[in-house]
Amino acid sequence: MPLTLDTYRLLGRSGLRVSPLALGAATFGTEWGWGAGPAEARELFDRYVERGGNFIDTASTYTDGSSERLLGEFAGDRRESLVLSTKYTTLRRPGDPNSGGSHRKNLFASVESSLRRLRTDYLDLLHLHVWDSTTPVEEILRGMDDLVRQGKILYVAVSNIPAWQVSRMQAIADLRGWSPLVALQIEYSLIERSGERDLIPMARELGLGVLPFSPLGGGVLTGKYSRADLTSADSRTADGTRRSVTVAGGTLTERNFAIVDAVQEVAAELGRTPAQVGLAWTLRNPAVTAPVVGARTPAQLADNLGALEVDFDADQLARLDAASAIGLGIPHDLLAGDFGRTLTRGDLTIETRR
Repeated sequence: MPLTLDTYRLLGRSGLRVSPLALGAATFGTEWGWGAGPAEARELFDRYVERGGNFIDTASTYTDGSSERLLGEFAGDRRESLVLSTKYTTLRRPGDPNSGGSHRKNLFASVESSLRRLRTDYLDLLHLHVWDSTTPVEEILRGMDDLVRQGKILYVAVSNIPAWQVSRMQAIADLRGWSPLVALQIEYSLIERSGERDLIPMARELGLGVLPFSPLGGGVLTGKYSRADLTSADSRTADGTRRSVTVAGGTLTERNFAIVDAVQEVAAELGRTPAQVGLAWTLRNPAVTAPVVGARTPAQLADNLGALEVDFDADQLARLDAASAIGLGIPHDLLAGDFGRTLTRGDLTIETRR
């Protein structure tokens, strides 16, 4: 059935209502060379909110802090009706090792900085942005819980972290009565499905809403790149543009262009754009709460929001799934095969013999 931005969903096992597409504010600001200036960012914000959108995602270091500053300015007297999500961990001041990382010092300092830039006295959702492999999970969880008890953050979440650490954190939080994790932000799209191995099943089991970032594979699924970019010298030049970031990320491959072919075929059948098809595919995963769309222009945002109206038939879904399929690896492929069924369904074998 068609969705709208005010077809709100519960975020994980919380009671928090959020829109089925989150507005990514990493494009707010031009400091990284490819974002939207203040006027255009304001138009993105207004159009999203006017359509009923309430879920906006940023981070402490997006566009060197401009993302949070602009978002705080735009929210104004609508702040109470919005769900503002930000993140901490990435280095805020080069040369100061304690201005980055998952530890308690950076957690508290980063949250205070975010509160000032966002012009608010609380954050609806705070993500640990990047796993630093050094800070004990107990230190992270206790620090987050302290901030929840102080009223400075309402819900806690994680991003870019191994599944086994997330499950360990959730178990510790449950056992100690600390604030549970309610969301997991991961890269997930038709061209990046490795989260289906462990991260997404874990999130469903533990009550975390999945928030996919880069749901269009850095723009690859929109069709903006062609096979000519595989060999173009210009496309390999690191010039600071978003294009060069995509190229450097290794997403321009023959496999991915085959997926783009399938997306374009389905889009033509539906009378939709490739971007809408790519986003709509992520929305169909029952573990996904809200993909984060990173539109840079109002036209791109309008196109992205059209994904809420896309519906597939079984054949179209099967073609998209087949084009983008990955091996789940051990033990998943083993357990899903005949050998795994033999081991786990012995009772049915016995019943058949009778």
